[in-house]
Amino acid sequence: MNSKATHKHHSEITAETFPALRSFMHGYFHQDMADEYGTLDEAVRQFCEDADAKERSAVAGQWQQFVAQTKGQPLAAINKVLTDKLGSACRLRPDDIEKITRAFEGLPPD
Repeated sequence: MNSKATHKHHSEITAETFPALRSFMHGYFHQDMADEYGTLDEAVRQFCEDADAKERSAVAGQWQQFVAQTKGQPLAAINKVLTDKLGSACRLRPDDIEKITRAFEGLPPD
């Protein structure tokens, strides 16, 4: 049995393994995000209005997978993955993960 396979129960987070999330990051979490949408969760809400059901489902599903795979990691490490591997130009603050998740779920902001 390959020892690497036993330790790798999650897929690596890359542009190739999270293509819908990467596309979303490029389109909405760009350098002008604050001017265009105000906050990250508002950018998500705009995406949900702009996208069709299939796109929303793909991105929201990959977001949930990303959150699950990065749970417990320091915010700096999560931001590094988002910017280096998924193309985000925005850095998350401590409460952004929950706000973004709520926006993808169609729940109102806190």
